Amino acid sequence: MPCPTLARQTRHPLRGRRRAGAASRAGGEPAAAPASSTTAAPLPADSIYQLALPLTDQTGRNFRLDERRGQPMLVSMFYTSCQFVCPMLIDALRDTEARLTDAERARLPVLMVGFAAAHDSVAVLKRTADQRHLDAAHWSLARTDARHVRKLAAVLGIQYRALPDGEFNHTTALILIDAEGRIAGRTAKLGDADPAFVKLVKASVQAGSN
Repeated sequence: MPCPTLARQTRHPLRGRRRAGAASRAGGEPAAAPASSTTAAPLPADSIYQLALPLTDQTGRNFRLDERRGQPMLVSMFYTSCQFVCPMLIDALRDTEARLTDAERARLPVLMVGFAAAHDSVAVLKRTADQRHLDAAHWSLARTDARHVRKLAAVLGIQYRALPDGEFNHTTALILIDAEGRIAGRTAKLGDADPAFVKLVKASVQAGSN
């Protein structure tokens, strides 16, 4: 069945309030998780890296979300059995990448985290990555437990609900995270790349290389 979507978004737990739109900015209250141990500098209060989020990618590699600190990143959430919207999310991410130079793409990893913790095993994620020809050196299809899925979705402002048939209702979003883990922009546009979002992505990548 086609994957239905939800029009509304949840309130961001690391923030007091969030603006909608591709150029929206994060800001607000700190989460309880500690800053990354890889740097002495404290994380911004509105950084998603405040979450102590364990992940496993399609190759079976275990990593923490805050290991991505230091470079911008594109993030989305999906589930592998979706037949309509989630494949379009992957296409939208690819279309966004296609508007970048080779050097810009090399500095912008892509992370997609699954909603379906019980179903989307490492083997299932790998099969999906192989079917879509997603390079594991650049694209991470990742899983975590249901509790951390809820936390990440809340921080990213993504609303979802499991349905009895195994499908999910969920908001669709391509989210740009800056080098410090702050939400620099987002878009819900599927199909062709969102020009305003691409502009934000380019600016974030260029800022990270300075």
